[in-house]
Amino acid sequence: MIKVTSHYQRLVSLLLVALTILTGCNQRANTYFEKHISFPDLLTKDQKVKLAAYVVPTESQYEWQQLELTAFIHFGINTFTGREWGDGSEDPNLFNPTNFDAEQWVESLQDAGFKMVVLTAKHHDGFCLWPTQTTAHSVSSSSWLNGKGDVVKAVRDACDKHDMKFGVYLSPWDRNAESYGDSPAYNRMFVQQLIELLTNYGEIHEVWFDGANGEGPNGKVQEYDWTRFYHVIDSLQPMAVKAIMGDDVRWVGNESGLGRETEWSVTPLQPEINNTIISENNRLNITNTTEDLGSNELIVEAKSLYWYPSEVDVSIRPGWFYHAEQDSQVKTLAQLVDIYFQSVGMNSVLLLNVPPDTRGLIHEVDVKHLSQFGDYITSTFSNEKLTDGEVEWKAKSGASKEFNVHEGQVINTVMLQEDILKGQRVEEFIVEGLINDEWVKLTEGTTIGYKRLLRFADIRPTKIRITIEETRDIANIKKIGAYFAPVLEGSIAQFKSSDISSDSWVVGNPHPLTIDLGESYTIKGFTYSPVESMESIFKYTFSVSEDGEAWSDVITNEFSNIKNNPIPQSVTFDDAVNARYIRIESIEGTDGGNPSIDMKQIGILTN
Repeated sequence: MIKVTSHYQRLVSLLLVALTILTGCNQRANTYFEKHISFPDLLTKDQKVKLAAYVVPTESQYEWQQLELTAFIHFGINTFTGREWGDGSEDPNLFNPTNFDAEQWVESLQDAGFKMVVLTAKHHDGFCLWPTQTTAHSVSSSSWLNGKGDVVKAVRDACDKHDMKFGVYLSPWDRNAESYGDSPAYNRMFVQQLIELLTNYGEIHEVWFDGANGEGPNGKVQEYDWTRFYHVIDSLQPMAVKAIMGDDVRWVGNESGLGRETEWSVTPLQPEINNTIISENNRLNITNTTEDLGSNELIVEAKSLYWYPSEVDVSIRPGWFYHAEQDSQVKTLAQLVDIYFQSVGMNSVLLLNVPPDTRGLIHEVDVKHLSQFGDYITSTFSNEKLTDGEVEWKAKSGASKEFNVHEGQVINTVMLQEDILKGQRVEEFIVEGLINDEWVKLTEGTTIGYKRLLRFADIRPTKIRITIEETRDIANIKKIGAYFAPVLEGSIAQFKSSDISSDSWVVGNPHPLTIDLGESYTIKGFTYSPVESMESIFKYTFSVSEDGEAWSDVITNEFSNIKNNPIPQSVTFDDAVNARYIRIESIEGTDGGNPSIDMKQIGILTN
């Protein structure tokens, strides 16, 4: 990696490296830009795009990417109050798990294939799960273990025992701290909390910050000293990745377990920690939720690029903390597998939240579904169907390569991986299968990155062929795989969003919204697309009818966290229903009202 000591030296080095790359000289180790590159004004658009191919991860970013599966643990005072966001006024004595067992957490997650645990050491309520010197709102003031308990230490020890990596979530927003809103004073306290966590609990592999601040326009205004926070982490835990509001790992932009079809790890996006960065992101019109974060068109407008890979966070339950009434709503094996394909399979790392219950245990239902998930992933991806998928393939745009399938094997999934230590470069690819001496297109995609997984209909080919249609520079392909992934009941691989023209649908009532589909269909679920500028449905009832008169309620539920994350929602039913008429009734909106809904916001899922 390039090492420079001054602005002048940096510019000279950059120009020399750019000249080496752009004139086609052989790649050398020092022609890569670790984590960041700033463009001199003199570069052309084509030169910028080519240089983007030479931005690479740091050592810690690369190690983090290889984990693939990481676990969130939301556990705290909210576990015992039944809330998602506590207000900081809770009695610490409420925190009293009756059968706390951190080893059970770690073992359950490890058996499912997870490689790291990220613990909510402090959530927005300010309750600390370790005996901090900064506040009385902590385990030290609780009745649990007579105030001698330390959740952070227990989880740290369990991770060490079972060879799991360990990370901490520390909420910048603190609804209990009296100093919150007095920015210098609160930042000093927050730094002290960071120091305690980063010096007393061994190696920390990830420090997770979010940007939540729910005080509102009339609340306390706190300006976080992100630069100072980063400095503390880099000084005390230099190998820890800084996530979400950090500059090593970015939030994918939703909490639904969904990655992007086109997911670039190289992007102009930066964490919005100061006004300069906010202005630059605004100039480029990009945020975490923007679909395009790395196209050539965006790169040519950028002044700098960052290796800033995505992390996909989602909870195994509707809520982030444990609620007994959600024991029947734990994500199914099919849902967890779909999330895996849409996160790890889309060049991201999955951060799956698994909240322990009031006993201090991961609930039996969650453990069961985690175990099923681990078995499915292991059995699927340990059974390689190619004879020759391990490669060092340097592919130019338009290059193709064939791979042999073990005789008689059925496949429905392919995996592609780039050697991201040499950059992310592939822009477009095609996958074909040789069936009866004829090449048949199976699937296609855009970006690859660390890992890309694609599913298609079951086939029995003798070969598969990968064609790299477009690449920013010579693509370094390190692995091609083919597998058979059993299709599960309720999986998105089993059904699709209806392509039935809504032109044939007729609205019967504005609210509850009643729709005549025109004919009877087998319906497996429905979709709801909120409008960002309007109040969204929070609680609802979905009903069906064959004649428009006799109605049956299929599901009454809520769109968890839709207020803070207003993205399209997908709901699948336990059992398919046949119906010509559908009806959705808003019971409660995100702001307490009864929001309107129109036909454009509703879709159906069909077999």
